[in-house]
Amino acid sequence: MRHYSIKDLEKITGIKAHTIRIWEKRYHIVNPERTTTNIRFYNDLDLKRLLNIAILNRYGYKISSIVSMSGEELNSRVVEVTVHETDYNSLIESFLVAMVEYDEVRFEKALNNSIIKLGFESAITNVIFPFLSKVGVLWQTGSVIPGQEHFVTNLVRQKLILAIDSQHASTHSHPQLFILFLPENEYHELGLLYAHFLIKKFGHNVIYLGANVPLADVKQLADLKKPAFLITSVTTSLAAGNIAEFLEQLSDIYSGNIIIAGSQINDVSLVHPQNIRQIPSFRLFIDILESV
Repeated sequence: MRHYSIKDLEKITGIKAHTIRIWEKRYHIVNPERTTTNIRFYNDLDLKRLLNIAILNRYGYKISSIVSMSGEELNSRVVEVTVHETDYNSLIESFLVAMVEYDEVRFEKALNNSIIKLGFESAITNVIFPFLSKVGVLWQTGSVIPGQEHFVTNLVRQKLILAIDSQHASTHSHPQLFILFLPENEYHELGLLYAHFLIKKFGHNVIYLGANVPLADVKQLADLKKPAFLITSVTTSLAAGNIAEFLEQLSDIYSGNIIIAGSQINDVSLVHPQNIRQIPSFRLFIDILESV
């Protein structure tokens, strides 16, 4: 069972460490163990309980009434208040609980409910990607382990692939070709898969190369197929000083339209080669698809 510091709990649940200490002292909502140097640490059960408490507290339940609930009653109340929920934060917290427990059934149920309530595209952009972004930050700070991140990203990946397969190809009156790839040492493909879904939804054609693709291979294919757009994303694969060089390499291998996204690109201010367009959001990408 994983151990968490009180700062980890604050980052994951959104409940301030000071508030956790007060609730712990006054209501005994969790019972942390302590290290030999008397530092609190918490386990997965404590984290799950605090996530459920955070959801009910947001819905107006007083902490004094929450603490009197058994674990089973606490879980059932959370299900009751979130079954028709469209509040993004509560949905994200439901995903976090399922992630902590490695509960595939619960995660699938929460994901399917989100899609039913919000629609597929809204669920992906307003709940799933913000959730995964939070998981990424928590992973970087050591608050979640890589296995938890891989568990949820693979479940979302499966859902995106099913959505892609459900789209009919070449329904546009003048379908264009898009080549999608991730550069070498880049494996975060959920955003690229969602772009694949949107392109097919708009009736265009896609050649999806996937992750960890050498630029020489992309150039060879682009020279052969001459796509309307090359699309790529950079999340973790580049050192800060190499981003401008990578953009120049992209522009050199293909003189046509190139779209690039990803946190490493969005987090820096760069002068792009003229044929490269940076998109910080899927709304802007949809605007491009609507104009093609």
